[in-house]
Amino acid sequence: MRDQSAPVGPVFPVPYLPTLGPVHPAAVTAGLWEQVLANNGTGRFLAHDPASRWGGTKNELVLHEDAAPDGRSAGVAVLCRRRRAVTVYHYAAEIDSEREREAAAKLAADHGAESARLLWLTPKAPPVQGQCRRIWMKTLSGSEPPPAEQVQPLNTLPPALRATWPDFADATAGEGFAALEARRRNGPLDGPLLVVTVSGRIAGAIGPMAVLPDPVGRRRLLPQYFAVLPGHRGQGLGRALWRAAMAWGAQAGADYQLLQTELGGASDRLCEDEALQVIGFATAI
Repeated sequence: MRDQSAPVGPVFPVPYLPTLGPVHPAAVTAGLWEQVLANNGTGRFLAHDPASRWGGTKNELVLHEDAAPDGRSAGVAVLCRRRRAVTVYHYAAEIDSEREREAAAKLAADHGAESARLLWLTPKAPPVQGQCRRIWMKTLSGSEPPPAEQVQPLNTLPPALRATWPDFADATAGEGFAALEARRRNGPLDGPLLVVTVSGRIAGAIGPMAVLPDPVGRRRLLPQYFAVLPGHRGQGLGRALWRAAMAWGAQAGADYQLLQTELGGASDRLCEDEALQVIGFATAI
């Protein structure tokens, strides 16, 4: 178990905290982790938790944490009560993946969970041992280029164009838009959806767009769903949507955004082209 007097900084060398996900590097403080633990098990969201935008209750419970005395490695086990799944967040330069997976599986069984996974957090790209996501930070400023004319908020489209949205949402269910559309039907989202249209139909979208203060008072542009229909990829639509989202964030007073992209994927290449800062890697093994 955690030594209450131990500093938190070395335990989380990657700015990715269990139950919160990626956070601004300057926000990884002892006070933040104490907030997480003090709130643990209450079902409430911390005011700066990005997941709070969807309402409901906090379903993640920190089970325990272990850290090496020198702070060079740490593990934090979290139970998602809704999905009955355990995730062990492992911070270290190296990992015995077979041993750690077995330990995670045992922990899941001990807590009646149906599945377990190991998430390995590293400052540098690890050897390929699983599904790796790169964590990026985009710093926003007043110099963000204005959105392309082809990008418009969904709710400002003419009715005939807006009527193609459900078909787009169904076609991009794998990117989360079908679930988002179900939320939209049940009530307003916390911000607009930005879309591009081609030949009278919606071909790409990003959103919803919203800003939330982070643990140290910076304004964070929250993560968005982002997709372009397969038949329209490679035409610059994704880049136009991305830049429109960043322009929206800057105009709304956001200071930065954090993103996760599949290593080597289209979004990963876009972030690299746009010169975002890499702040870590998360590998599911």
